[in-house]
Amino acid sequence: MSAPDDLRVELRKLKRPVLIARCAQLRDRPAQDIEHRMTVRALRSTAQRIQALQAEAKELEGEMLLLVREVAPELLDLLGVGPITATQILVSWSHPGRFRSEAAFASFAGVSPIPASSGLTNRHRLNRSGDRQLNRALHTISLIRMRLDPTTKAYVAHRVAEGKTSRDAQRCLKRAICRQLFKILEHSDRETGTNSENLVQAA
Repeated sequence: MSAPDDLRVELRKLKRPVLIARCAQLRDRPAQDIEHRMTVRALRSTAQRIQALQAEAKELEGEMLLLVREVAPELLDLLGVGPITATQILVSWSHPGRFRSEAAFASFAGVSPIPASSGLTNRHRLNRSGDRQLNRALHTISLIRMRLDPTTKAYVAHRVAEGKTSRDAQRCLKRAICRQLFKILEHSDRETGTNSENLVQAA
């Protein structure tokens, strides 16, 4: 969007949260030319819409947090798992017994290895099938752990030292995370006495 020079100079130096708050408070005045007034109105409307969506997202995230705490609070103890990723994991998993094994859950999540060997090279490729939203949640968790967790960093470094690419090492990590999640999910309902269908219906 084009804007008058003075307005552009004022807003350009602001960080995003401050920029949104400032634009939401902009006022157009009769003394300003039509281009300036229309620009101010567009910026104000967009910023106020962003604020409304942020408030709605925060409220929904709070509701997700309550649901996850009721169904599988252990998930929130895991590094990299927040209300949004935990909700997606629970919705994709659905209920105990849906998957006959941890390997079946991993295949559904798209993190089971697919052989891609050739000649003397023994390797696997990424699985592009399965539940992509669940796969994205696992990807988010893996990125956070690779950045913040010393144990995960050592695990990835070890896999790379074995000759795996960084992408293959992350695939192995996502597979390990999937295994960890499955163990928690298959026991959470029995231990808490809650019904995971409540969360699926709410989602």
